[in-house]
Order: sequence, then structure tokens, then C-alpha cells
Amino acid sequence: MAVYHSEINVRTQGQGTFEITDQARNALRESGIKNGVATVFCRHTSCSLVLMENADPSARHDLEGFLNRLVPENDRHFTHTYEGPDDMPSHIKMALTRSSETIPISDGRLLLGTWQGLFLWEHRTAPHTRSVVVTIMGE
Repeated sequence: MAVYHSEINVRTQGQGTFEITDQARNALRESGIKNGVATVFCRHTSCSLVLMENADPSARHDLEGFLNRLVPENDRHFTHTYEGPDDMPSHIKMALTRSSETIPISDGRLLLGTWQGLFLWEHRTAPHTRSVVVTIMGE
């Protein structure tokens, strides 16, 4: 079994979802692996990964709005606010979502559904450069 590692750097513009499906596909192509599994892992505690509809952006906007209402900034109960009012909310949002996704591979393709895309979900209001590790295992 072969193992391949690749890193994707994602420059965000603040809160929102940023599609990285094509970068994950490029990593798969570079690996030469045809059948196996891809694990995509986000190396941060204030952003996350999500498989989400990539055809209609309003689905992502609704999801983002829901999570912002669920975990609002400036909650008086938060004590971890050293980096601003979005500090603790961004950590909670990450904990409620996922830091990694696992996607099966067959015939050199990520087996995503028709409308599925892989997104980095930035929870901070300021722009960041985020590191995402792609590990592909198989043959």
C-alpha cells in the first residue's frame, strides 16, 4: 500500500466557506493512487472542514448563518477572548463541526456525490492562511 502526503494552503478573506475540492483532486492525481482513501485534515482550532453542496451557494450561506446564530460573538459568558470577540466562538464552531474528512477513492477519483464539495470553513473574521493536509492511502 502506498501513502502520499500533500499540503494545501488556503488564503481566506474572513468568515465563510472556501472550496478546496479541486486542490484535493490535484493531490490525488499527483499521488498516482487509483483505489483507496483520502483523509483531509485541517491543522487549526478556529476553522474546520465540511462536505457541503457546491452547486447553490445559498445552502452554505444558510449553514453559516445558522451556526453564527447558534454561537454568537460577544457572549458575556466567554472568558477566552484574547484575540477578539470571534476568538471563543471560532473554537466552539470548530468543535461542533469537523477537523477532518475521509473520502473513498475508486478508479483515481474521489467518490464525492454529484453536488458535494469539500470546503474549508473559516470561523474567524480576519483573513488567515490555513494549512490542510491531504493523506492518500491505497494502490
